[in-house]
Amino acid sequence: MNARAIMLQGTGSDVGKSLIAAGLARAFTQRGLRVCPFKPQNMSNNAAVTADGGEIGRAQALQALAARLPPSVHLNPVLLKPETSTGAQVIVQGKRLASLKARDYFARRRDFLPAILDSFSRCCAESDLVIVEGAGSPAEINLRDGDLANMGFASTAGVPVVLIGDIHRGGVIASLAGTLQILPEADRAMIKAIIVNRFHGDIELFREGVAAIESLTGRPCLGVVPYFPGAAKLPAEDAVALETAATSGSGECVIAILRLSRIANFDDLDPLKNEPGVKLVMVQPGEAVPGDARLVIVPGSKSTIADLAFLREQGWDIDIAAHVRRGGHVLGLCGGYQMLGTRIDDPQGLEGPAGSAPGLGLLDVETMLGGDKTLTRTNARHASTGLALEGYEIHLGRTSGADCDRPFAHVDERPDGAIAPSGRICGTYLHGCLASDEFRRAFLAEIGAAPGNQRHADVVETTLDQLARHLEVHLDLDRLLALAEVPTPAPQP
Repeated sequence: MNARAIMLQGTGSDVGKSLIAAGLARAFTQRGLRVCPFKPQNMSNNAAVTADGGEIGRAQALQALAARLPPSVHLNPVLLKPETSTGAQVIVQGKRLASLKARDYFARRRDFLPAILDSFSRCCAESDLVIVEGAGSPAEINLRDGDLANMGFASTAGVPVVLIGDIHRGGVIASLAGTLQILPEADRAMIKAIIVNRFHGDIELFREGVAAIESLTGRPCLGVVPYFPGAAKLPAEDAVALETAATSGSGECVIAILRLSRIANFDDLDPLKNEPGVKLVMVQPGEAVPGDARLVIVPGSKSTIADLAFLREQGWDIDIAAHVRRGGHVLGLCGGYQMLGTRIDDPQGLEGPAGSAPGLGLLDVETMLGGDKTLTRTNARHASTGLALEGYEIHLGRTSGADCDRPFAHVDERPDGAIAPSGRICGTYLHGCLASDEFRRAFLAEIGAAPGNQRHADVVETTLDQLARHLEVHLDLDRLLALAEVPTPAPQP
């Protein structure tokens, strides 16, 4: 194991760890290093299908792209996908292990350490530099015993830590100094430097703040990173980013997306953000679906029956019915496709309590949840236009019914999805299909939107390059690289 490693931890969730890890991966890759991102434990319903047939957090897939690596299950060996407020599906090295209550997972989490260390070793064996991302904050010292995500991993694997604080939230000096103060001495010693993220304004005015941070923490500040506007063009790690999302774009074609409580794989919507003819509206709980929407998208869900009930609680079923009567279009993606049908059955309780629920009845299909989980990267053809689609499938269950005779797409010789007789309501299991540029333009044209001519993949690549340059300017990357060390794992009992 000759690779060096450095770990990014934060004073809290959503302080920008994932974005900085992606930017560092691209920056050091451009310097000629073989870089590998790694996150020992992640909690997110925004998942990606890997080249080796498993699933990982979407943030690690983006970081792999930044490092010009194919995504692998070893980049995120433990993924927790919340199904209820107290339980989650546990994915270990890409495969579903079980659904566990939080209490049961915490009781068992040490059992997952060997898989984490195995994956980390594999990443180190093929890299010059491994950039490790923590989860949440090490300041949650009540969770320290058995921790896999932050200091528990850092101390076990022997990886030095850089602590990130978000100045945009306010109180960054206190959060950085306070985090160090409450950590046990051994954990405190693992932190080698500080980064201040998301600064707005004149950085020169924060010189005294940097001096205070260095004095209070006894650690060097590697830089103050200004807010990076391009972050909106990259996939967000989890649904926290959607809680304040409202509207993007100023086009004439309004597309409304329902902010489900267990929304999953919502990066499906990213390719629409930069379309000049589109105004994308995230409909938050308690809000009505805009009456001028031309398209309503029901996105994926980690707990489809529960989110169907949530949808009805918001009155969105009534709004969608009115939207359809006005001649509007509806697109259901994965769990959203299942909701558009007449019925969903989950007899084994794979996504929550066992049971059944009537669907919205907009498509003549029924879904039975069961069997093995489908995890595959997919090439397909849109049925009505013949245009090529690239995407991925990540779902439990099978959907069948009369409207499946009008499929949304063909995957090899297999039909996917369904279209209502009107042609205005459709559903598909193909996540990521809107990233296929020619198809997206044709789809938007069908609902009356003026499509643009940019390639979504180019937007992401350009933004990653811009992010790398942003960090090169505002962080001391030479010093950060010098802090990275060859891991020295602690002996395991």
